Amino acid sequence: MALPSSLSSAFRSLSLTGSKRSFSTTRPTQKLPKMPDYIPPYPYEPNYMFRQSNTGLYGGATIQFGNKISQGRNEGKTRRFWKPNVRRKKMWSEALQQFLFIKLTRKALRTIRKSGGLDQYLLDDRPARIKELGVFGWKLRWQVMQTDKIQEQFRQERKRLGLPEPPSFEEWVKQKESEIKAQVEKDTNIKEITKPTYNEKNY
Repeated sequence: MALPSSLSSAFRSLSLTGSKRSFSTTRPTQKLPKMPDYIPPYPYEPNYMFRQSNTGLYGGATIQFGNKISQGRNEGKTRRFWKPNVRRKKMWSEALQQFLFIKLTRKALRTIRKSGGLDQYLLDDRPARIKELGVFGWKLRWQVMQTDKIQEQFRQERKRLGLPEPPSFEEWVKQKESEIKAQVEKDTNIKEITKPTYNEKNY
C-alpha cells in the first residue's frame, strides 16, 4: 500500500546525517579562580588536572585511577577511578571571628584537627603545607593574616626576636618607586639634569 503523497514527502525530507544537535553532552571545563591584585601571587601553580580542588581545602587529594580486579568466573581488569571524600563543613575561625562554609576532604579535616584549628592550619609556613593549601587556601590564609589579632601576634614575635617593624604601605610604595627609578637609571645611564645655580660672584 502506497503512503499518501504528503506523508511520503515528509519521510523523504528527514535526514539522519544532516541534523545537528543544539546542545552538547560534554561537561564544561571549570574555570580557574582569579586571584585579586592586592593578594600576593601563589608560589605554586593551580591544579590543572583536578580543577575542583582549587575551590576548597583538599589537602593535596586528587582523583586516583586504578583497576577493578574480578574474582569470579570472568577474571579480568576493569579501569576505574576513586574520587576524594569531599564534604562541605562549617569551620570556626578565631581570627575572623566567624563560621566559614568550606569544601574540604577528610584528609584535610584530620590535619586541621591535628594542627589545633583552622587558623593554625592556614598559618603553617612549611613548603609542603603551602603547596597543599592550593589557591583557595592561599587566599583564605591572606585574609586571616590581615586581621588585628594575627597582626598583634606577629608584632609580639618580632619584638621577642628583636626584628625591626616592617614599613607601612606608603613607605613601601616610595621605596619600590625609588628602587625602580634607580634600576632604570642604571640600565639606561640617564640621570636627571639639574640646572646649575649661579651666584653674582661668578660674573
